[in-house]
Amino acid sequence: MAADTSVEMFSKVLENQVLQTTKVVEEQLDAEIQKLDQMDEDELERLKERRLEALKKSQQQKQEWLSKGHGEYREIPSERDFFQEVKGSKNVVCHFYRDTNFRCLILDKHLAALSKKHIETKFLKLNAEKSPFLCERLGIKVIPTLALVKDGKTQDFIVGFTDLGNTDDFITETLEWRLGCSDIINYSGNLMDPPFQSQKKFGTIVTKLDKKTIRGKRYDSDSDDD
Repeated sequence: MAADTSVEMFSKVLENQVLQTTKVVEEQLDAEIQKLDQMDEDELERLKERRLEALKKSQQQKQEWLSKGHGEYREIPSERDFFQEVKGSKNVVCHFYRDTNFRCLILDKHLAALSKKHIETKFLKLNAEKSPFLCERLGIKVIPTLALVKDGKTQDFIVGFTDLGNTDDFITETLEWRLGCSDIINYSGNLMDPPFQSQKKFGTIVTKLDKKTIRGKRYDSDSDDD
């Protein structure tokens, strides 16, 4: 009986919350409609022109990104290409990989999906064995490593899968969240709520990641000798 009462109370609380949310949305819509009703033809025309101009600039920006190789996940052949690529884009994610590492293949799948979703960022991959100078300069010792480059400077690294739930089965949204923490993509989710999947299933204790660089941190749980 007590359980039924609790369920009924919870249902009423939930219903009230929904009604309150609906009321707020309706009030906001009414305010917008009233604002539009009060505009004269000249004001409406100026509003239309501003929106068209914003849309035009957005399309121009998109075309510029695509012309620079955004919107796809691609391999670059050499260290020299890396420096050239990062000069041309504000946000770059570069995957340092090795053919014999299975985890690199896992990252490939997720990065390919994210490159199409976040065209504001350039997504690249570079064979670590063909770029020893760059790996030494950036301090890359564990494969896979993602170098996150903003305005031509490497600001952060994702080393192995430590920040992705310590599992090979992480979802694309987890990597998207981690990239968002470094402000290398335009992330629309809640940074304080990482989308780790099935944490209990994998027996992993995951804490929320502070929005800071991870360079210089030790990652003993990952290895480049897969």
